Amino acid sequence: MLTNNQLKFSRLDSGKFFRTLNKRVNAYFKENEIQRTGNWKLHLKTVIMFSIYLTPYFLLLTLDMPTWAQVLMTMVMGVGMAGIGMNVMHDANHGAYSSKKWINKVLGSSIYILAGNVYNWQVQHNVLHHTYTNIHGHDEDLEAGRVLRFSNHAKWHKLHKFQHYYSIILYGLLTFNWAITSDFLQTKRYLKRKLSFGKFPKPSAQWGTLILTKIIYFSIWLVIPILFFDIAWYKILIGFFIMHYVAGVILSIVFQLAHVIEAADMPLPEPSGTMKNTWAIHQLFTTVNFSTKNRIMNWFTGGLNHQVEHHIFPNISHVHYTKISKIVRETALEFNLPYNEYKTTRKAIIAHFKHLKEMGQKPILTA
Repeated sequence: MLTNNQLKFSRLDSGKFFRTLNKRVNAYFKENEIQRTGNWKLHLKTVIMFSIYLTPYFLLLTLDMPTWAQVLMTMVMGVGMAGIGMNVMHDANHGAYSSKKWINKVLGSSIYILAGNVYNWQVQHNVLHHTYTNIHGHDEDLEAGRVLRFSNHAKWHKLHKFQHYYSIILYGLLTFNWAITSDFLQTKRYLKRKLSFGKFPKPSAQWGTLILTKIIYFSIWLVIPILFFDIAWYKILIGFFIMHYVAGVILSIVFQLAHVIEAADMPLPEPSGTMKNTWAIHQLFTTVNFSTKNRIMNWFTGGLNHQVEHHIFPNISHVHYTKISKIVRETALEFNLPYNEYKTTRKAIIAHFKHLKEMGQKPILTA
């Protein structure tokens, strides 16, 4: 297996696709006299998403509600949790929320109240996923252990024949795994490989931050409610699980529709370690948009349904993706390059599970 340092993208772009596209996008922002970062729309959305997430928490702790209402509140919290992750945390950790670094850092730290960790997320997402998109063995978003098989380059197991049925059950465990195990395993792995997004942290500082934020997280959501409020402990645990499960399903589905889907390529490098395409063109082949005309999806998913735009311009806030998508689409078609898109979320979901079913079939051995 090639290391990240050994894998290189082609530099051959005879038509100068990315140079042309970048020039046009820069001209759009200059001509309209707007910044590439977030604006009042994102700031308002931030307030709304935090309200959706935190208001039910305080209502559950202070009001006597019937069980059905408590369950509903925890589900709403899950929606808010996913909303913060997709709209606020995501933009901030890409440096796209604000032109001020300290604001990005503060709001990027919102991942701590979502059970995650900034260092781990930035390495997995910004470094491994955005650099090596859909490349088996490099993009960890394609890895799900032995349980799920997302790529035909991954090892096949018998249980994969049923993955298009049971995958949705596992998707709900995404953020729950962050909270319990994933962050510790990733920190150990990334520090050992000396991976970082920006300055490499002191291992002791990363471990200290990880442990402290986990203590604070579980104190807020479990310890304080159990010890200081008149709510049955089992209800708190069930509510905690429901919140995470709802958020996990939403986040997993949105992420999968962009890359683990029929229209997305999963190429491997040449024996020399060089990929066929340049990095920007590689993004066009490995990334898929969905439901971009749906205002609700555009608003709630934080532009993650505009994955093509996001992958080529990760430092531009998602509030601008709808506008620049026309530029990206027209430029791609002008250079005879793909612009993958499913018109509706329904079609994208069907395509995703068809891909899972295909990947679940036993590979045919060839001579």
